[in-house]
Amino acid sequence: MSKAFLAEVIQRSAEITGVASNRAATDLMEAIVKELKKNGKFTLPSFGTFTVRKTKARKGVNPRTGEEIKVKAGKTVRFKASPSLKKMV
Repeated sequence: MSKAFLAEVIQRSAEITGVASNRAATDLMEAIVKELKKNGKFTLPSFGTFTVRKTKARKGVNPRTGEEIKVKAGKTVRFKASPSLKKMV
């Protein structure tokens, strides 16, 4: 799924211009990111939940050279599908 796909669906559904639907898709994505930053969680009912998880620092291996490297701690976003989404798919 891409931003262009979302904009196209919004455009057909709301019968608005392409520019307006692109702006709406952008605003939707920005709102989701803002909510993830604020609360660490975003739920779309009947679809699923996005959560922010912390990752620990760890050792890794450079696949080209085989050299050990340090991977810094960070954050990642995980998605868990709702039971109703799982049934539909």
